Amino acid sequence: MKYFISAGEASGDLHAAALIGALRAVEPEARFTFLGGDLMAAAASSEPLIHYRRMAFMGFSEVLRHLSDIRANLRCALQALEQERPDCLVLVDYPSFNLKLARRAKALGIPVCWYISPKVWAWKEYRVRSLRRYVDCMLCILPFEVEFYRRHGMEVTYVGNPSLEEVDRKLAALPSHERFCASHLIDVTRPILALVPGSRVGEIRNNLPIMAAVAARHPDLDPVIAAAPGIDEELYVRYAPGIRCVAGDTFALMANSVAALVTSGTATLECALIGTPQVVCYRANGSRLSYSIMHRLLHVDYVSLPNLIADALVIPEMLVHLCTVDSVDAELSAILPGKPGRAGQIEGYARMRRRLGVASAAATAAQMIARLAHEHRK
Repeated sequence: MKYFISAGEASGDLHAAALIGALRAVEPEARFTFLGGDLMAAAASSEPLIHYRRMAFMGFSEVLRHLSDIRANLRCALQALEQERPDCLVLVDYPSFNLKLARRAKALGIPVCWYISPKVWAWKEYRVRSLRRYVDCMLCILPFEVEFYRRHGMEVTYVGNPSLEEVDRKLAALPSHERFCASHLIDVTRPILALVPGSRVGEIRNNLPIMAAVAARHPDLDPVIAAAPGIDEELYVRYAPGIRCVAGDTFALMANSVAALVTSGTATLECALIGTPQVVCYRANGSRLSYSIMHRLLHVDYVSLPNLIADALVIPEMLVHLCTVDSVDAELSAILPGKPGRAGQIEGYARMRRRLGVASAAATAAQMIARLAHEHRK
């Protein structure tokens, strides 16, 4: 069987790599053409058609600056799709780009499977019409997505959440607290406060100063910054002078911390699955107008994945102009050891885990994708 897989960012590369491994377990002779990264390359034993580093443009201004690159990438992907004529096109999130591939595949008679649904339940709900038209098999990793799609007349399957498996695997291999501290020259006697300000320059610029100011109010805690790959350490020094950085070890940092301040994103789910109490910080430009516009655009009650999955306010969300030193400090103080809010958040994490279930996402998805491909071959 021939599979064409498109993943346009780092998280997609991670999940698609696991999927390639699961497909190989089902079909050892499976062949892959893919858009993705180094993890997919290792799993497929071949190089990507386009590396996601040439695709991961975020925000209106960045997309506008790279329009020619985006169009060139799309032309390359569409030409490869027509030449390869795979038995199945597998799309991983990344909706704006991948929807165009889905439309062409449908015209060519190639079955389309979408693994990890785009977040149309949060914004751009109108895209459901296109998904219904071009996608043969939608595989979701968030349990509440099933009911959302059903309301739109589209049957989808929840296959489990890959982050749950990844976190549990990493937790099982985690070194001791003493070894972690020694490897990063951290004082083992002081409780750690993890500062996770995001992976983009704008996120770090907006959120890290707030986090650092909050940390300064807790001299008994040792603040440590989770430094993102590809970000110059000078940026962290500029916005949080004197605070230690740990690069390439965010998971272990969150697991070894008593609490965390986390910029909204997939890190909030990982932190919740680890079991470390947290406060979500998302300053953006900090204006009330931005907050008002955001709430009009969003179709959900929460923005962080733990709250969305639990369908309750498990972790506090300090968004835009609400993300101030005073408000974040108040929420952090409520979840520190010995404080009443800590037990409530940990119980919320347990409720979230129960909702995620125990299914192996990659293995379940691989079975369904292989079945779709075989049916097409008949």
